[in-house]
Amino acid sequence: MIELIEKANISSSLRLIALKVVEGSRISKAEAIELYNESELGFIGALADHVRKRLNGTLVYYNRNIHIEPTNICVYDCNFCSYSHHSSSTSWEFSLDEMAAKVREMGNEITEVHIVGAVHPARDIHYYGELIARVRAEKPEVHIKAFTVIEIEYMAQRAGMSIEEGLRYLKVKGLDSIPGGGAEIFNEAIREKICGKKSTAKAWLEVHETAHRLGIPSNATILYGHIETIEDRIDHLDRLRNLQDQTGGFNAFIPLKYRNKNNEMSWIEEASVTEDMRNFAISRIYLDNFPHIKAYWPMIGKHMAALALSFGVDDLDGTINDSTKIYSMAGADDQSPSMSVEEIRAMCLRSGRSAVERDSLYNIISV
Repeated sequence: MIELIEKANISSSLRLIALKVVEGSRISKAEAIELYNESELGFIGALADHVRKRLNGTLVYYNRNIHIEPTNICVYDCNFCSYSHHSSSTSWEFSLDEMAAKVREMGNEITEVHIVGAVHPARDIHYYGELIARVRAEKPEVHIKAFTVIEIEYMAQRAGMSIEEGLRYLKVKGLDSIPGGGAEIFNEAIREKICGKKSTAKAWLEVHETAHRLGIPSNATILYGHIETIEDRIDHLDRLRNLQDQTGGFNAFIPLKYRNKNNEMSWIEEASVTEDMRNFAISRIYLDNFPHIKAYWPMIGKHMAALALSFGVDDLDGTINDSTKIYSMAGADDQSPSMSVEEIRAMCLRSGRSAVERDSLYNIISV
């Protein structure tokens, strides 16, 4: 890699940044912006791939999971959202019995149940605590990853609990970890324009910090490709890196691409594949204290997820089993997202990687 850097037709400052990356030194926000803006796609991809190899070798992780989306009726109306609806013809509310049955029907095929949805105005933390308990009763050994910051903040407040009290309550009920949704973009001015009614960036970070302190690990995300700038993206990564320095509680980072169908920001052209890959690469390089970078294939598609394996990605999420509508409603290519273990392993093999099944905390189950 050092030889490639020395031979590359790049500026002296970009060469110094690249050498820092190869040596495992931390780069600054300004250096990350320069690397993002000035380097060729192949060059930044090679740097990200170098970091991936240092952290994870040739391994690509996946798990066997399903999503439960309790409702899409929401108190918020974020401009980028294609999922939340208020009319009876496009809304749903699954009952506790229906959601428990969904888990029961999967038998031993899954190791993780991922629960996220809209923020229902009439459901508080006790309802969702009962949901977790019902899932736990159906499958005592399954890992329950549930509820974004946006959901947790509302359900706790509605029940008269603090965030810490709410998280402690959910943990007792059986919550194992929380996903990274709701982060969107941390720049306050941009956040105000696209989702001004929901939790602030400060609140998002504080909820995850509290969860980590209570022994509840989590993931982190960014929503990119709308009205934010490259500087906004790097600032977002920087705030995550700073929190990870303090807590070490994040397992993975998942860049989420804005999709422009069926929402109030549909006039925005979606990010190109080149930009997608550049975003994965800079995420892998900058988040030097995050063990994993995930390509969420229901969002970008299977082919793009496979390509992302060459741009710093080491995790492909899971089998999904056609259990999420969030990105299909926003125009994702795969309208019935499901991928078998055999498909995942073949995808990794074609990319020269070794697929390994993991649990939700990245312990290897099988190779």
